[in-house]
Amino acid sequence: MIARSLPPIFDRDLVARYDVNGPRYTSYPTAPQFRTDFGEAELRAAIAASNEDPIPRDISVYVHLPFCLSPCFYCGCARIITHDKSKAGTYLARLYREIETVAALFARDRSLAQLHFGGGTPNFLDGDQLAELIEMIARCFSFSRRPDREFAVELDPRFCDGDYVRKIAAAGINRLSIGVQDFDPDVQRAINRIQSVEQTRAVMEGGRDAGIRSVNLDLIYGLPRQSADSFRRTLDQVIALRPERIAAYGYAHLPERFPAQKQIDKFDLPDANVRLGLLQLAVETLTAAGYRYIGVDHFALPDDDLSLAAEAGTLQRNFQGYSTHAACDLVGFGMSAISHVGATFSQNPRDLTGYYAALDNARLPTARGLRLSEDDALRADAIQQLMCLGSLDIPAFEARHLVYFAEYFRSSLDRLAPLADDGLVEATPERIIVTPRGQFLLRNIAMCFDAYLGADTGTRYSRAV
Repeated sequence: MIARSLPPIFDRDLVARYDVNGPRYTSYPTAPQFRTDFGEAELRAAIAASNEDPIPRDISVYVHLPFCLSPCFYCGCARIITHDKSKAGTYLARLYREIETVAALFARDRSLAQLHFGGGTPNFLDGDQLAELIEMIARCFSFSRRPDREFAVELDPRFCDGDYVRKIAAAGINRLSIGVQDFDPDVQRAINRIQSVEQTRAVMEGGRDAGIRSVNLDLIYGLPRQSADSFRRTLDQVIALRPERIAAYGYAHLPERFPAQKQIDKFDLPDANVRLGLLQLAVETLTAAGYRYIGVDHFALPDDDLSLAAEAGTLQRNFQGYSTHAACDLVGFGMSAISHVGATFSQNPRDLTGYYAALDNARLPTARGLRLSEDDALRADAIQQLMCLGSLDIPAFEARHLVYFAEYFRSSLDRLAPLADDGLVEATPERIIVTPRGQFLLRNIAMCFDAYLGADTGTRYSRAV
């Protein structure tokens, strides 16, 4: 049974009660658990072991392009602000070296089914540079020829146009993710991102003219100077553009971690009650407009690949959020990029100096990582099932992992019991099912199975809503 097909119910009182800090579970264990004693040798061994699997997994590639022309004050991404376009060439030279070296470690018959360019601002590269980068990756990996392959790029429409999109679409891009955040001029001034509906429409129309099959627009609620009325106007403008997917993220104000956020006046931020109302407004407005709630910030039209994957039970969650391609080895390239190969995670240096230094010394730029323990693997599977399917088949889980679920997860089930009492889940010896009210609290449900929570790690997570 795939419980996520049931219509969600936004219970404002429950969502408010469970508004606590917690991971987004784009991985388990989460990135704060990565260790510096995992390096290049461990990554090479993981790739070699993955090649020896009886049925090797497809490959998903993420490429991080860190440069931005202008700082957005809300941003918590690993990015570098610069107007010096020559930095792109310097970065690409190292990036090509990393891609060639790592690609040679993978069996050539393994298919690359998913490709994502993130940042930063990937369109800091001009169209020719991005097209050349795609061609270079095609020389190093075997691109899938299946029609469901997904090659995506994140774009800032302030710095590109329809012609740019047509050029990269001709190079193979078939999905766009466009940052909007909010169309209200007062909010845009507060976050230093002035972007018109017309600029956004031009990029979307260029993509559709070129055969782009899916467009995602990113929104953020909880930004400075946002109100219910202003955010409703933004939602109406976004719906009029009719993207196939919409992501509505909650802003996390952590200026001690992200210096650009110090430019935001904390007194301009909506209070907890208004913030919750903005989330409720987004949920109700988008679902009324025909979008399906996928889970944890994501919405999609019923005929989009993301909705179809949710219905088919093939949805997965990775470092880009929800994804349509399950059972891939994720290979990250560039500064700060994260890989998930077999039962390992690894991450490149989060600074340009460290990234360049490793490659200039003929080393893979693996700064830290983790090999999953048996316990990590079990918990990762349980969390993935709940986050992606909305249910966990206990007999199937026991057969897969050769454990007695009730005994192994005794403490997790104890933590889950109050959530069951509140109607977030239905738990029986055979199955755990996320209820319609629990679908907006998937992170809280998953946290019950997280062995690292409660340990004094000093980790800071964004709030659940």
